[in-house]
Amino acid sequence: MNVPSDKALVPFVSVEDMLALIHRHGIRNCLAELADMIEADFKRWPAFDKTPRVASHSKAGVIELMPTSDSVDYTFKFVNGHPSNTKVGLQTVTAFGVLASVETGYPELFSEMTLLTALRTAATSAMVTRALAPRTAQTAAIIGNGAQSEFQILALASVCGINEFRLFDIESSATRRCIANLEGQSIGLTACSSIEEAMQGAEVVTTCTADKSYQTILTDNLVGAGLHINAIGGDCPGKTELHRDILLRSEIFVEYPEQTRVEGDIQQLDPDHPVTELRQVLTGEQPGRTSVDQITVFDGVGFAVEDFSAMRWLREKVAQGAPSEMLDLIADPDDPRDLFGMTKRFIHRAEQTA
Repeated sequence: MNVPSDKALVPFVSVEDMLALIHRHGIRNCLAELADMIEADFKRWPAFDKTPRVASHSKAGVIELMPTSDSVDYTFKFVNGHPSNTKVGLQTVTAFGVLASVETGYPELFSEMTLLTALRTAATSAMVTRALAPRTAQTAAIIGNGAQSEFQILALASVCGINEFRLFDIESSATRRCIANLEGQSIGLTACSSIEEAMQGAEVVTTCTADKSYQTILTDNLVGAGLHINAIGGDCPGKTELHRDILLRSEIFVEYPEQTRVEGDIQQLDPDHPVTELRQVLTGEQPGRTSVDQITVFDGVGFAVEDFSAMRWLREKVAQGAPSEMLDLIADPDDPRDLFGMTKRFIHRAEQTA
């Protein structure tokens, strides 16, 4: 039986492989490296093809494709968002992705991206916080303690040096689970009984709730001068977290305006309301925080370049020996023009061994 050629075999990073990578490399190292790689790719923004994600919405949730390319590599991610999944024991968000060569079109990496998306989302929040939050920030509030919360906390600790966290979720069991999961991480974790309590003393707040509906997780009276907000839960049409008045008195930073105006918290504002693209701050084209009293909002919905960065990071890790398995994914006929001939040769081999 013919052995597939190297070109036909594609490295596949399974969930088990990703868990092993996180364990061996250290989750804090993973998050810090991802933050740096995402920032590096945002700084070369013009190199990328950019398009809002292709979304298929339903009453239950959304299924999306998120593609991009820098003319050398091409990536896409398949991802869903179904908030009610937890009621039947399923994940709210699952994902997988592919990195391919632009030159040949051949895939070079196939990976789970449920865990990888959690890592890159948290790394993005931390990277933005590093750029926009008060330099002296030591305390953060995490509103919504679901599947993303531990990653967000560890990323802010690893990348920004924030070590005190005040946690609130409408389900207190989620907060208890988050605290238990982070035992031994040498960070302060305080369970709070209300959003108001969680916000006390916070210089950074991250909202990461899951309900697919217009929500007012933060009201205007809770947001004081100098606060930085990572609003990362509002990520599709009809889903928000911040009261409109907060946005009207804040400087707003976004990944890709064409996508965020449809999916982010700024869907509540006029279509021409001014926002600053994050990449402009990172390259120095536009200022970030300009005063200690300024309120900054990162209206993060997730963009394909972040997934590109994550896949690029993962490819490097696999090349350095991170766990993966080789999949026979690409048909590789002896003669590239004779694909049908593969079927004949297979039939012949099958008959010979019958």
